[in-house]
Amino acid sequence: MLALQKIIGLMVFILFALFAQAQQTGGAPAVEMAEQLRSSGKIYVVVVVLAIIFAGIIVFLVTIDRRLRKLENEQQQQ
Repeated sequence: MLALQKIIGLMVFILFALFAQAQQTGGAPAVEMAEQLRSSGKIYVVVVVLAIIFAGIIVFLVTIDRRLRKLENEQQQQ
C-alpha cells in the first residue's frame, strides 16, 4: 500500500512539473496586467497579501493539529 502511494505521489509530481514547463513559452508576450502591476510596484502588495493568507492558513492548521493531538492524548488516557 505504501509503495502504491509513493508511485501515485511521483506521478502527480511529474504531472505538475510537466504542466509548469508547458506554461513557459520562449517568445510569448508578457501579460499586460502583470506588467502594469510590476511597473507600478503593486505586485509587491499582491505578494504580501498572498503571503499573509498562506501564513494564516498554516497557523490555523497548526492550532487545529495541536488541539486534535491534545484530544487524542486525553482519550488514550481514559
